[in-house]
Amino acid sequence: MFLAVYEAEVRTQAGDAPDRRAGRVRPWALALAACAIAGGFGSGAAPARAQSNPALVSTSASPELILEAQDTLRQKNRARLSALNAAAQELKHPLAPWVDYWQIGQRLAEAAQPELDAFYARWPGSYVEDRLRNDWLLELGRRRDWKNFAKDHAAYQMRDDREVACYALLAEHFNGRPVAREAARAAWLAQREASEGCGLLASTWLDQKQFNQADLWLKLRLSLESLKLPAARQAASLLGKPVELALKELLDNPARYMARKARGGPRQNTELATLGLMRLAATDPGAAAEAMNKRWQRELPQDLQAWAWAQIGRQAAFKLQAEASDHFERALKLQGRLAPEWSEETRAWIVRAALRSGRWTQALQGLDLLTGADEGLRHGREAREARQARELREARDLPPWPYWRARALLATAAPGAAGEAQRDEARKLLQTMAEAPQAALHYYGRLAAEELGLQPALPPAPSALSPTERNQAQAHPGLGRALMLIQLGLRSEGNREWNFSLRGLNDRELRAAAQLACERELWDRCINSSDRSRQEFDLAQRFPTPFRNALLGQAREAGLDPAFVYGLIRQESRFIADARSSVGATGLMQVMPATARWTAKKAGLSYSPELMKTQDFNLRIGTHYLKLVLDDFGGSYAMAAAAYNAGPGRPRRWRDGPVLEAAIWAENVPFLETRDYVKKVLTNSAVYAQLLGLGPEASSLKGRLGRSIGPRSAGTDIVPEEQPLP
Repeated sequence: MFLAVYEAEVRTQAGDAPDRRAGRVRPWALALAACAIAGGFGSGAAPARAQSNPALVSTSASPELILEAQDTLRQKNRARLSALNAAAQELKHPLAPWVDYWQIGQRLAEAAQPELDAFYARWPGSYVEDRLRNDWLLELGRRRDWKNFAKDHAAYQMRDDREVACYALLAEHFNGRPVAREAARAAWLAQREASEGCGLLASTWLDQKQFNQADLWLKLRLSLESLKLPAARQAASLLGKPVELALKELLDNPARYMARKARGGPRQNTELATLGLMRLAATDPGAAAEAMNKRWQRELPQDLQAWAWAQIGRQAAFKLQAEASDHFERALKLQGRLAPEWSEETRAWIVRAALRSGRWTQALQGLDLLTGADEGLRHGREAREARQARELREARDLPPWPYWRARALLATAAPGAAGEAQRDEARKLLQTMAEAPQAALHYYGRLAAEELGLQPALPPAPSALSPTERNQAQAHPGLGRALMLIQLGLRSEGNREWNFSLRGLNDRELRAAAQLACERELWDRCINSSDRSRQEFDLAQRFPTPFRNALLGQAREAGLDPAFVYGLIRQESRFIADARSSVGATGLMQVMPATARWTAKKAGLSYSPELMKTQDFNLRIGTHYLKLVLDDFGGSYAMAAAAYNAGPGRPRRWRDGPVLEAAIWAENVPFLETRDYVKKVLTNSAVYAQLLGLGPEASSLKGRLGRSIGPRSAGTDIVPEEQPLP
């Protein structure tokens, strides 16, 4: 067989095969033929068992085989991929599991369980074993093969696929085991995208009278709120054709639907009217509020009134409108003490809007909805405090809400002795956050410490890794495969293999894996691996300073704080010099071509796209652009970071309205990505300032945020609003 593979390769290169490619016989084919001759392989040899002579295998042939296999996968050439798979296994190539995965994945719809079992046996414990198991579970669900599904699902490790979770509940049901209604309901509501498996779960539970109309309408409202329209249509289809048609109409033109078609009365009518109000609020919260005041406040049942006002409030808050808190106030009053099934994002916007408007009591109401404080109301303050302390200890990244609860408690405490217990509760929350092992490395931990007047102290350096620990990381097969994939330019595959390999590792093992990546200058793997540790914090891994001389020089030339540049690059590219985003942003500082061209002209520099791929030029253009943005926003690091991520026009609009404490302004940045980006860049910068020895003022997070942000005084913009994102 394997000599036949070699002969086919010779014919291909000679032009006898239809997929002829220019050049010579590929080295992997020569190596395979040599192995076959030396080992005397016959046509019946099984690839998984055949032996080869490693001395005859050219290591330089390895990359070519894998890259050709991936190219063949893209071409959907099954026969050739099968031959390459046999070759990779015969050569005992370290990346043979991936070629095997690609090959069987091409024909998964035709595969049978014994083939999958054989694959699992060939590559036990590997990423591709579990990834293929995920793919096969979806296929088994589509086939309604619940017996094999249950067997395979028991060995499934990642469990990160929501459709598989729905199929798993169906398998339990059809295999005769009881499934709690709430478990099925939670799985279906958690599904954000429409999928066959979760749709089948819903229809099955509806037939079994385990789901009711209220469950379907809730799913439809939640899907429409998050703009998951296929999931909304799937829920509507379970409610019947009239609902499907009405949904289409109100999506096409919500104002026209509300004016001409919306009706009160039966629940179906009021549910559809609520959907129409939601869509109207998405474009014009004021118009939706007016419609509520003129008509729907009277015609909707109380729970839908509360839902509609909450949605109007959310949309107004997203648009940073002053009326948002008024809308939320009405929603909260209508809801009363019953826990609403509003989305977590809607509850979060109650808090953000309250902070923006200075309504600290309303912020506490929103925080109660977010953090499950209704449990605390039932079981007492001690239970709530114990739960919050546990969450803070266990969180890898400190959450926002305990910090804002402490601030709200301080703001609403009665003067003097009457408010001392409340102030004490707030101080305990802040103290717990400030004392968390990772506090100085996270936004809210640093804010909590500084709120108490403390200088966040960086965690002590852990003891050095032993040679044994380092050798174990180097010998880890999954990490080794990941490094090879990344070296071949298959970064996505390599990152997935790497992340899977980190599962279950303790802190020292994570540090050893991180060190393996650091030494190969794979800074993203280095940082992300070290970031997973919970008790040992190696700052040289988490906050590395590569390209130090070049970066410090370019920052100095641009007149920038080097800690800010380091903090931004850590977030932008994780120091991957050849990083390229899906929209074309390039290099360490992820600058878009149009932005680079504009900045180069502004700085009097020659420009070409090729220059942006070089480290020094990328740093030079990126730092010049960052300085222009920083100057444009009056030296505000928070607004400059927002502008670097979202473009300068948006932060200019986000600063309109009342003058806000900078931390409250950052909490109200409408875009989740930009909101997270601002917090992380500023936190990174504060940590780098400590590591670079720039002094306590430079390492103060509140100092970097600035005192307040408000409307800009008259002036000329330095960076044009239409300037493309960097």
